[in-house]
Amino acid sequence: LPEFIRWKIPVKYEKQRISSAAFHRISCSCVGALSSVALFRCIFSFGTFFGFIRVYTVVFSDPIISQYCFLTLGKSDFENVNEFHSDEEFYTLSLGLRSGIPSESSLRNRLDAIGTSMNTQILEGNISMFRECGFKPTALNCGCVPVDIDVSPFDNSGSHKKGVSRTYKNVDGYAPIFAYIGTEGYLCNAELREGSQHCQCGAPEFLVETISAAKQMTDKQLLFRMDSGNDALENMLILHWSDPQLKFLIKHNFRRENRFEIAEKLKSVCQNITHPREGKTVYIGSTWREVAARKGDKITVRMVYEITERTMSADGQLFVIPDVEINMYWTSLDVSDEDVIELYHNHAVCEQFHSEIKTDMGIERLPSSKFETNALILKLAMIAYNVLRIIGTEAMKKQDMPVRHDSINRRRIRTIIDNLILIAGHLTVHARKLRLALGRSNVWITTFLRFDAAF
Repeated sequence: LPEFIRWKIPVKYEKQRISSAAFHRISCSCVGALSSVALFRCIFSFGTFFGFIRVYTVVFSDPIISQYCFLTLGKSDFENVNEFHSDEEFYTLSLGLRSGIPSESSLRNRLDAIGTSMNTQILEGNISMFRECGFKPTALNCGCVPVDIDVSPFDNSGSHKKGVSRTYKNVDGYAPIFAYIGTEGYLCNAELREGSQHCQCGAPEFLVETISAAKQMTDKQLLFRMDSGNDALENMLILHWSDPQLKFLIKHNFRRENRFEIAEKLKSVCQNITHPREGKTVYIGSTWREVAARKGDKITVRMVYEITERTMSADGQLFVIPDVEINMYWTSLDVSDEDVIELYHNHAVCEQFHSEIKTDMGIERLPSSKFETNALILKLAMIAYNVLRIIGTEAMKKQDMPVRHDSINRRRIRTIIDNLILIAGHLTVHARKLRLALGRSNVWITTFLRFDAAF
């Protein structure tokens, strides 16, 4: 290994169980080991490019790793670094820092100096982490790996940070865009945006970057799912049939179209009509539309529709005027109409991932007044989120986790932080070895030791 990497390899502790009840809250030992591949990769790439590896890594890598570390603890404010000074030796060893824990002002200044200059290297480091750890995103039943792209506003009301403006949720804040891959919800890409920026503005460039990253994370077909805000010809041209690995599913935006006229025409030719209950009729089918492409060319795209007509409410109340609801979806999939609709409905699970990032990890109110620094913190949060998600996925593989039900497919990030990152223990030195003593009474110990050994 290069010398500067040897400086930073996090210390591996010898784990043992003891019966003592006197413990302190410890963390970072396993997180530091798991994330080292990603952080070393991005620091090495950036330092090599500018030709001052040794100087750059000494000055900037310790603040980056420190910031990343308390992101994995569910904290994002710069002042949280002061908590590490209470036991600086332990955290310095755990994270493999060379010059120790930075001060609050040094941390802020160093991150301001980096800004968005490391975005590409962090994205490459994120991909490299999945490769080295051997984790691949899980596919859907149709055989495609889902890539869910969505915008989620960050409420930063009452602040005067650069880039904060009115979002579509009528709050002042940012409007970052996220790309989740796999049924587990790993973050493939993330980008901070101003609050007033429309979701389609800059989406093609983000989509191209996400496609490149997703292809390096899996060899399977990719299904890109997007909301009606991204119903644009540019996106479909990027995701069209020229690449057999790419499929798309985008909700149609009617804009100025008369949806009721469209519904009447489709109802007259629909062959799949069901009556789930009295007073409710559902029409499901497919149609094809020609879309004008560049240079006068036209492409034909499949559209799946679902029309729901209600003449009576579920509790028996009759309507004077029938309630008609129509949804249409652009897609390049060759599965049944019902499967297309169900696949789009599953796209809504990314709202849960948004919630975990904003609340469980405490990222919603970004700490800096500078837009570029907040963009860097969001990129670091992407790696922190993936590390915690990988730990949760690994923990679910066996039945040694407490309160395990067959209906549970994953654990929330907050559960992982509270029970596996902030785990109770104390550090001892014996026979020239560092030992991390863990209490036998902790029901999460077996799970902790198993995933620690796995990495």
